[in-house]
Amino acid sequence: MFTWICPDCGREVPPAYNECPDCTAKAAQAAAGAPPPPQPAAEPAPPPAYVPPPPQAQPYYPPAPQPPAQPYYAPLPPLLRIRPQHSGLPIWLLAVVFAFAFVGLGAGVYWVVQALRGSNQAATPSINVESPAAKAGAKTNPLQRYIEVSGLRFTQDAKKKTIAKFVLINHSEADLTGLAGNVTIWGRTQKSEEDAQGTFSFTTNLGPLESKEMSAPVDTKFRIYELPDWQNVTLDLQITAPAGD
Repeated sequence: MFTWICPDCGREVPPAYNECPDCTAKAAQAAAGAPPPPQPAAEPAPPPAYVPPPPQAQPYYPPAPQPPAQPYYAPLPPLLRIRPQHSGLPIWLLAVVFAFAFVGLGAGVYWVVQALRGSNQAATPSINVESPAAKAGAKTNPLQRYIEVSGLRFTQDAKKKTIAKFVLINHSEADLTGLAGNVTIWGRTQKSEEDAQGTFSFTTNLGPLESKEMSAPVDTKFRIYELPDWQNVTLDLQITAPAGD
């Protein structure tokens, strides 16, 4: 059952009373002049309730470091020794055999090329050049020292004929009408026993100190790619007309 404590006398008062009955009675007696009734002895205060002490925190000790784990290596299988099988010829003998084979192959190719070249040269007749350098005892035209042939180039026409393009120069002050001549083409390594690379002829008119670009078919036994380049040729000129004095 619930009670409430009187703030004046400190007694427990039932909840049915709004005011403490003892305090009310004392107040009434005091008002009537009567002595207050004796107060009962105060009840001893109950002992304080037992409160357990708060738990004390235990100190934290970190765990001791553990050694690193060692990696596990599976045992390797036993090695198998494979003995080389010596079969066939030794290496040095194979090298000698292959060297002789390559030398023989190169000699065969060279022999075939020389045989084909000899047959082509035998089938093609040598050209007949009319040049003072190739024709001993020929009389030199006096105009020859005034005429120059330069700027030689080789080309082909629609019929695969080799054409020589060149520049004809008159270094004299004479008007040359009906000027004609033969030009012999030699390689830069010209020798007395070598054949000429080809020859061509021209006929034209040249004024005093005049130069003219001309072209003429080349009489040669060589293909155009077999002829020497312009910087590796030497030209021999033979003036055939007009006749000198």
